[in-house]
Amino acid sequence: MSNELFQHPHRRYNPLTGEWLLVSPHRTARPWQGQQERPAPEQRPTHDPSCYLCPGVTRANGAVNPDYSSTYVFTNDFAALYPNTPDNTYSHGLLQAQSEQGTCRVICFAPRHDLTLAEMEVGAIEHVVVCWTEQLRDLGGRADINYVEIFENRGAAMGASNPHPHGQIWANATVPTLVAQELHQQRMYWEQHGQPLLSDYLQTELAQQERLVVVNEDWVALVPFWAVWPFETLVLPRRQVQSLDQLRARERRTLAECLQALLIRYDNLFTTSFPYTMGWHNAPTDDGDYSYHTLHAHFYPPLLRSATVRKFMVGYEMLAQAQRDITAEAAAERLRSLPAEHWKTTQA
Repeated sequence: MSNELFQHPHRRYNPLTGEWLLVSPHRTARPWQGQQERPAPEQRPTHDPSCYLCPGVTRANGAVNPDYSSTYVFTNDFAALYPNTPDNTYSHGLLQAQSEQGTCRVICFAPRHDLTLAEMEVGAIEHVVVCWTEQLRDLGGRADINYVEIFENRGAAMGASNPHPHGQIWANATVPTLVAQELHQQRMYWEQHGQPLLSDYLQTELAQQERLVVVNEDWVALVPFWAVWPFETLVLPRRQVQSLDQLRARERRTLAECLQALLIRYDNLFTTSFPYTMGWHNAPTDDGDYSYHTLHAHFYPPLLRSATVRKFMVGYEMLAQAQRDITAEAAAERLRSLPAEHWKTTQA
């Protein structure tokens, strides 16, 4: 950006959360002698009999996976939430607690152990999108569920306990804190301007074209102006919808195309299987009016300088406010300029 402000340390406002972050554009020049990540192995078998997510394998609880050929969903054997948790509360002045009901599921994206979403065909990714949609409808239709969080932790650097291509669903009786925060900000903007916040924001991004990474007829993947993680992206629909289950058939297909194009660029950035946490923010499923909410997905990848050097959220970030070392514009330019073909394909 030409404005001199953005060439020096400055703060940026995140309208989705109401928070500010510090941007220090030249801080990547500092020497690094800290921890370095171990890149993910580039060669894995197509089927691993010791992997609890592969077809036909017996899981830790004794259940046997079917010989599935597309996506496969099951209730998490070590779920963080249970549907039958007894109702209870605790209140003692500032000390407040209440029970929480829900359920957790695992989605195996594909039967092949050696794939990631970035390496899957568009049709296979579309199957994942359809599965996300079906799970949202199924869980969101339950009276005891009011919010469905669909997410993926990709890679050991982001806490994935298994390299098999998979994601998770945590369905809550209550709306989680960060989602509620975004909903509040979007509702306030709607009341003041009569338009969805993220719809207006997308029009600004399309006009400026400085932070766009992938654009097709139905979807945009961009580095948000207020991004915290080095190569963080936001995926937005060009048509105003609140949830995945409102997508048309073509939009599911073009979403798969958008995701593939984005994830290939992630992998190409440092020629590695790029780690990230990704999650969809759908509207709550409590039958409320969420016209002000726009469906979107967040991608939070940790890598900063290379396949081995990551961004740590510590010190100032934990005690004061979020901070990043490269501008959102510089990150978008790097991602946008990368080849659309996966680096493994070009080296084959």
